[in-house]
Amino acid sequence: MKNNGLARNLLICGDNLKVLDDLIKQGIRIDLIYLDPPFFSNKHYEVVWGDEAEVRSFKDRWAGGIHVYVEWMKERIVKMHEVLKDIGSFYLHCDYHASHYLKVMLDDIFGYNNFRNEIVWCYRGGGSSKRDFGKRHDTIFRYTKSDKYKFYPDAIRIPYQAEGIRRTDDAMWGKHKGAEKVYKPHPKGKVPEDWWPINIINANDPERLGYPTQKPEKLLERIIMASSNKEDIILDPFCGCGTAMAVAQKLGRKWIGIDISPTAINLIEKRLAKLGSAKGKDFDSIGMPTTVTELKELEPFEFQNWVINEMQAKQSKKTVADGGLDGHIDRSLYSEEAGIQVKQSENVGRNIVDNFETALERKKYKKGYIVGFSFTKGAHEEAARVKEEKSLYVKLISVEDLLKRKPGLLK
Repeated sequence: MKNNGLARNLLICGDNLKVLDDLIKQGIRIDLIYLDPPFFSNKHYEVVWGDEAEVRSFKDRWAGGIHVYVEWMKERIVKMHEVLKDIGSFYLHCDYHASHYLKVMLDDIFGYNNFRNEIVWCYRGGGSSKRDFGKRHDTIFRYTKSDKYKFYPDAIRIPYQAEGIRRTDDAMWGKHKGAEKVYKPHPKGKVPEDWWPINIINANDPERLGYPTQKPEKLLERIIMASSNKEDIILDPFCGCGTAMAVAQKLGRKWIGIDISPTAINLIEKRLAKLGSAKGKDFDSIGMPTTVTELKELEPFEFQNWVINEMQAKQSKKTVADGGLDGHIDRSLYSEEAGIQVKQSENVGRNIVDNFETALERKKYKKGYIVGFSFTKGAHEEAARVKEEKSLYVKLISVEDLLKRKPGLLK
């Protein structure tokens, strides 16, 4: 290890509870932690992903109620507190569903006196309620580990009247009658207040990746520049689509990103590649599923996403009621289009092949692939029958063969 305890940036697929333990044992200590964990909103995200209309599904569900959620968070934040340097800073991003519960928990871990700010990120959005005020802000709690911490106000100054509240020059600089002191403006502007009007990422924004909870880079820029120096280590233990990692990379910080979703890790790798950051050179990507056992343990949608990505295919536009096709391969990769069906099960049987045949005919595909852990004799017989009788090619691919990337697997 070098450069503040980190040889290369790390992108880690796994449960952050275990990863944090590993970081603590390795002696790595963090300068700045930003986390945007799953909110306690009981939503199921099913979104269109990027320009290729790839569908991804993300869960934000918490059985057992708010206290189970807070305890789940507390277990992790206790370890974040341990891995944070004594001069480090901590930013927790949340919303109205649980912010008041989380604040009490954070006071208990960090100490009431180490609370620094309740930052309100406010933004505009479509739609309005006839019974309530529109909900148009998130909360970011800022804590430090001690009263000695890094904060760089000159790095984040903004124009004096740039963010909403306008005042006359006389009122701003104390030039009114009876004023004892005339304040002079700082040439670089003012330090932002604790409310930040920063636009959300709209549908046409070039930053937009289609990730359901994606945050704007400008928001992370302000946090990272305010509380870290170059070469400091930034940790995002719920790194999602990697906004903190991308911004840290641009600003010359070192970083560690953790997410339990292989889908998210794949996206971040692609995002960093566009910045010129190469896996194995600028960062190591570790923890992705590499065995049949690990793939069996994935959530169903995560498993489906993994298969589709491994086959360099595209998701169907619906993840449920998809007509028997989970994805397809287009002509940009192979000579003809083909459908894909993913089954996270053993002994995929004849009936699955029969239904898949109908789905292929409906889409006018002459070729298709079914991916599963194993197939019955009847499934192989049915695939052979439709090839002989209907000139419809159905190939059965085992997950083990897909992991090995056997040559000619998709031919």
